[in-house]
Amino acid sequence: MPETSRRGLLFGTAAVSAGAFLTACTSNEPKEKATAQNNQPAADDKPGTPVTIGFAGPQADHGWLNAINVQAKSRAEKYSEVTLEITEGSNDTAAQIGQVKTLINKKVDVLVVLPADGKALTQVGLEAMKAGIPVVNLDRIFASPQAYRCWVGGDNYGMGLNAGHYIGEQLKDKAGAKVVELAGIDNLELTKQRSQGFADALKNYSNIKLVARQAADFTVESGQAKMAQLLQAQKQFDALWNHDDDQGVGALRAIQQAGRDEFIMVGGAGAKSAMDAIKADNSVLKATVLYPPTMAASAIDLARALGQSKGISGLSEMEIPTSLTLYSAVVTKENIDQYLPTGFS
Repeated sequence: MPETSRRGLLFGTAAVSAGAFLTACTSNEPKEKATAQNNQPAADDKPGTPVTIGFAGPQADHGWLNAINVQAKSRAEKYSEVTLEITEGSNDTAAQIGQVKTLINKKVDVLVVLPADGKALTQVGLEAMKAGIPVVNLDRIFASPQAYRCWVGGDNYGMGLNAGHYIGEQLKDKAGAKVVELAGIDNLELTKQRSQGFADALKNYSNIKLVARQAADFTVESGQAKMAQLLQAQKQFDALWNHDDDQGVGALRAIQQAGRDEFIMVGGAGAKSAMDAIKADNSVLKATVLYPPTMAASAIDLARALGQSKGISGLSEMEIPTSLTLYSAVVTKENIDQYLPTGFS
């Protein structure tokens, strides 16, 4: 995928100097010594010390998860000194633990792990850290901060919040506005966070009421079936927020089959199919809230910096941060061209 602007924000070519010289305020005071300057080298695009990065993710059985793998591989290929050891990926917890253990035994320099289950893989993250292998925990967070050196991921609460604010602004002048929600898998924490953010945003709009909510399974088939149920139960509403663009493909099919178009639809994640529909502006889908798979590319950048004992240009700290939460931008017809290259299939 084409490079995104996030790269420019994380890794520029010029380091920020934190040093500043202080002088005495009065002539009878001794002159202050210069404060310590940060001369720590920052990661840039120039080849550096060879680094072997182990990458373990879940099975790519969803468009977003496949995009995670693509982003990690393509970013690693940018660096001649980076070797990427990548596992096949598995949604079976035991299998993924075995894959991470294999990478630990290979003595990779840094690990990047997107766990199928963060809690279940915490122990193997701890094992890697104890072995002196820094771990970049990608998206689904481990249960202990001791299991990773840095976490980078999306903002599920922010997704719901921004979706809610966008819908709220579109409907703020409509009395008695009705909204429905097509959520993801209900037993996942991320689904709960997205729904909570959405509910909190709608609290700012007293004229809007959430009249129905249905959970789907992040698949096209479930999106179509659950959306059909919502449409049958709700004869009229003004906006729909769908948590996931993959299930949104099915939701749009159900909407078209029902011949409904009295509402606006907001998607989630940033699939190319959703962005194409937004750009064409020929359906109810008017926006999608990003959950950027480019976080995998950023994870490779951070792992490379860790492996080379470097900081990040643009930040004065000598070390990379312990966490990096990506922003869930709302993509509409007005800014679609900016975000279209990041859309995933």
